Amino acid sequence: MYGERMKKLRKERKVPEKQLAELMGVKVRGYQFYESETTEPTINALIALADFYDVSIDYLVGRSDHRERM
Repeated sequence: MYGERMKKLRKERKVPEKQLAELMGVKVRGYQFYESETTEPTINALIALADFYDVSIDYLVGRSDHRERM
């Protein structure tokens, strides 16, 4: 689920994969592995994404359908 959410948010905001990879401290291919759910992002990467998109980590990983952070 996290890969789908990451991809959806990226496309909604029209952010290039390269920018997100830099934000998360990985190479572009590493970021692509996250979106395809080949590998799991670290907690630090999830925090960076949640902050960037202003959503909750629970939303990113599919535990909630509410984007708002508490």
